Amino acid sequence: MFSFEHLFQLIEKYYITFLNGLAVTLILAIVGTFVGLLIGILLAFVKCIEIKETESNFSKISKKILKGIVSIYVNLFRGTPMMVQAMIVFFISNIWTSIQGSWVFNGYLLCGLIVITINTGAYMCEIVRSGFNGVDKGQLEGGRSCGLSYFKTMVFIIAPQGLKNSIPTILNEYIVNIKDSSVLNVIGLSELYASVSIATNTNYFKVEGYVIIGVIYLILTLLASLIANLIAKKLNGEKIKFNFLTHYKPKLKELN
Repeated sequence: MFSFEHLFQLIEKYYITFLNGLAVTLILAIVGTFVGLLIGILLAFVKCIEIKETESNFSKISKKILKGIVSIYVNLFRGTPMMVQAMIVFFISNIWTSIQGSWVFNGYLLCGLIVITINTGAYMCEIVRSGFNGVDKGQLEGGRSCGLSYFKTMVFIIAPQGLKNSIPTILNEYIVNIKDSSVLNVIGLSELYASVSIATNTNYFKVEGYVIIGVIYLILTLLASLIANLIAKKLNGEKIKFNFLTHYKPKLKELN
């Protein structure tokens, strides 16, 4: 049975535990999204490589093999659950046993970062590639006609526009990572979701514990969604106004 008394007892006694779990979750989401984006950009460049008939057979075969490897990577990590990936990485590596550190910088966190980064990289590849494909093809042809190589055209003309178009989706992936990081408790990582077990292993106030982290997750995702919406409006050329003070200014004058 849910009890506000038990809820406040958990907050008072185990708030440090919940804050520690929150810190780990934010590290996983932020670092995983940023590094995953870098991986996704690199893989998107590979998937967008042109294969021309005028090239040598060696060049054609090399590019096809490279694009094939990227496709396997993307399909593998998009097509399997992160929990399964975490368990596989956990069992085939021993990094967490050889690294000692504080509650944050330890081997479990490093293992979790590897998993969430390579998983995010697969999704970011398709997000960025879609952004690149959304850029008018005339931009690519214009760059090539000006004497730029395919690589320079992609880097200096296509990529900036494609990434700009992809920013809302990239931020949405960050929101997904905040929630999906909870599955990494299966490898012993003490993130936000796992903090409930730590805080309730003796008092059994499970419902109250999950209510606490549910509210925290909700606040994190709402804040991230708000930022994403503001950025999307800014990119669309809309003016961002905060009307709170403007709305209450006449009333404040009346009070004075």
